[in-house]
This record gives sequence, structure tokens and C-alpha cells, in this order.
Amino acid sequence: MKKLLQFMSFFAFVLVLTSHTTKAQDMDNILYLDLPYGRVAIEMMPNLAPKHVERIKMLANEGFYDGVVFHRVIDGFMAQTGDPTGTGTGGSNYPDLPAEFSDYNFGRGTIGMARTSDPNSANSQFFICFDDCSFLNGQYTIWGQVIEGMEYVDQIKRGEPPRNPDAMTSVTVAGAENESKVPSATSR
Repeated sequence: MKKLLQFMSFFAFVLVLTSHTTKAQDMDNILYLDLPYGRVAIEMMPNLAPKHVERIKMLANEGFYDGVVFHRVIDGFMAQTGDPTGTGTGGSNYPDLPAEFSDYNFGRGTIGMARTSDPNSANSQFFICFDDCSFLNGQYTIWGQVIEGMEYVDQIKRGEPPRNPDAMTSVTVAGAENESKVPSATSR
């Protein structure tokens, strides 16, 4: 009986350690997007688009997205951001990324990378779907899904471009939220 209790105690200890590590790793794949209306939590999906998730994390950690506006917001479709010029033609100074298409469905709250007609031209711009956008499946890289705060995304001002566009006040990786951001040398 004593051996059984020792084993169970050890097993419980291992479970606690594993649970803590898993939660810390999970937080490294949560992106906080602070909008004027509230905080949006996005689950990043490195299993679907590892290069795109790595890029988003890098740019967020550099402060690249802080203050960037939603320059294209189409009711019933999506809200696009990630261009520091606010025109829809800019990006970071990093090279464009190769497409990482998947079978994941573009549904409400799904986040994809914006690009030109070249599938391998995604850089820093992304869009959040307001509604079902399954007609985009297999054509754009999906890297995340809104898991909290979609009601704040719904409040983003519409327009192409909006007359008085909303901006992301801060974009942070949850696991790095308490670390200071490094200066950005990535805006074009």
C-alpha cells in the first residue's frame, strides 16, 4: 500500500509538472490583439503554418504591429491589417513567405495572411474573417483563430479604407507579454 501511495504521489507530481509546461508552451501560441474596444485572444497554429506563426511572433515581439490600422474592412467578409503604411501595399523588411496552405476552414474568426496574386508573397498583413469565408479555403495561409473577443473584432469600423480607421493599440505574444519589446527595424 505504501508503495502504491508513493507511486501515486510521484505520478501526480509528474502530471503537475507536465501541465505547467504545456500551459507555458500554449501561452507562447496565444496572441493578444488590443483594440480600442477590448482585447482579442488569438490561438496561433504552428502545426498549420510554422513559418507564418514564427513571422507573426517576431513582428509582435518587435512592436511592429502596435498602432497599425485596419486599412480594409468589408462588412460580412473580413478586416485586414498589418501594413505600417496603412495603404495595403506595405509590409516588413523581411522576405516574403512561401504559402503554407492547409485544409483548415476559413470560418468566423479565422485569421489568414494577406498576399498579392502570388501565393508566395505573404509578409506582414493578415485578415480576420467576420463570417464564413470557406470560399478562400486552400488559397490563403491560415495561421490563427480568434478564441476570445470576437465581439471586439465585430466593432472595427468598415471601409476600403475606413474614413477614420481603428488601429491595433498593442499586439503581444501572451508568453512574452511581460518581456519588453525590442526596437523594430522592419517597417518599409
